[in-house]
Amino acid sequence: MESKESTATTYEKIGGEATVGKLADRFYELMDSVSHFAELRAMHPESLAGSREKLFMFLSGWFGGPDLFVEKFGHPKLRARHMPFAIGTKERDQWVACMVLAMEDIGLDPDIRKVLLNNFFNTADFMRNKEG
Repeated sequence: MESKESTATTYEKIGGEATVGKLADRFYELMDSVSHFAELRAMHPESLAGSREKLFMFLSGWFGGPDLFVEKFGHPKLRARHMPFAIGTKERDQWVACMVLAMEDIGLDPDIRKVLLNNFFNTADFMRNKEG
């Protein structure tokens, strides 16, 4: 018989809504305050509240929790939604580095961070739409 732990979603393993909220908050706090992420920050509106809320809703469903983004906006269509922004390896790497720091800062389990890093990198890499 499978254990509850092996069938739990990432959303459940990390602590659900509260942890997803902390991750989205910390991600945008870092993006807004760390000069290394300046190009990434420049792609976002002055107020990060809407971006933060969309990331929270997306991650909720992506981690196996309530599919909040889909319920409100429909299919994520990540690549299409990111096409208006020039995203190359530098922007990808800044996004991934910011997420790595956010995951560390909120204390996600190292094994979960490792899996998520791989998933985040692959997704961020798929968003690239320019050379360099």
